[in-house]
Amino acid sequence: MDEEIYEKYIRAGKIASGARNLGAGLIKPGVSLLEVANKVESKILEGGAGIAFPVNIAINEIAAHYSPSHDDNLVFKKGDVVKLDVGAHVDGYIADTAVTVEVEADKYTDMIKAAEDGLNVAIDMMKPGVDLSNLGGKVSKTISSYGFKPVDNLTGHSLQKFVLHSGVSVPSVPGIMNNSKVKEGDVLAVEPFATDGAGHVVSGPGSNIFICSSSLKSKFIRDNRAKLMHNRLVKNFKTLPFAERWTTSLFENNETILRRLSFLGLVNHYPQLIDASKGIVTQKEHTIIITNDGCEVTT
Repeated sequence: MDEEIYEKYIRAGKIASGARNLGAGLIKPGVSLLEVANKVESKILEGGAGIAFPVNIAINEIAAHYSPSHDDNLVFKKGDVVKLDVGAHVDGYIADTAVTVEVEADKYTDMIKAAEDGLNVAIDMMKPGVDLSNLGGKVSKTISSYGFKPVDNLTGHSLQKFVLHSGVSVPSVPGIMNNSKVKEGDVLAVEPFATDGAGHVVSGPGSNIFICSSSLKSKFIRDNRAKLMHNRLVKNFKTLPFAERWTTSLFENNETILRRLSFLGLVNHYPQLIDASKGIVTQKEHTIIITNDGCEVTT
């Protein structure tokens, strides 16, 4: 990996981990999700990085993909199991990291530890050419040893410049279909999820997180105003996900415009990902760079 690119990944990792730690410390009963999201994202910007994706704040049975809207009034409650997922980038080179916080309770300490130990096992195994199916099996065995299930359809992922999910998937379960091989210089976000539920997520309501679809599609849309709005989003957010609340300064009636663009297929609205039997879910995530004989954690 080019030294300049490496340094950008390292810097993004430090900024993302600092913002993650700040956010985890803010999660208290009565504190609003919107306040935490805004403070975490401000911390990333103050550090000199860009926001790689809206802060995800997924509570209890929601495994991933929820970020507060501009007028969100949800607050944390005692006993909530909160997944805080944070991303920063330096010139497009991304760090992605997450932690689980149980709000002033300790009922799910073992489940939080299960996800953390699953992550540690994956990191210990990571090196060029590692068998990812075997790695997923070891993660699954680790989480199962605590009496919980890994989430079988949520995986870690490779990262590339301005691309959050790129190519390689890092499973938490064994699978004969996963023939991907990692190589020196690859950058991966590794993120096991543990649950006392079904171990499989399904799509729920909208998350307030969007991403622009291919600009080529806009050429076939006759609605010139929609094309203009889409181009404005592409200019501001490129290929990275963005939050509904970030668009209030770009458009009047931003929610109406986003619904229209979604209908036309010019933006995609991420669904919430919810355990199929509404079980509690925990998560732990780090970004790593594959080295010649192992890996380096950036977050």
